[in-house]
Amino acid sequence: MPKKQQSNQQNQKLPVAKNEDVEYNAEFADEEDLEALERAEQADSRQQF
Repeated sequence: MPKKQQSNQQNQKLPVAKNEDVEYNAEFADEEDLEALERAEQADSRQQF
């Protein structure tokens, strides 16, 4: 079997990426979570009209 065809067959077995909504819980947040929250809020504010 050609390498490209074999690679395509392997890729077909991979799960499809999905966006998942997750709840933010300050009780379990670490510094990286807080930084990500801040970046997300900044991105949201840039998208508002």
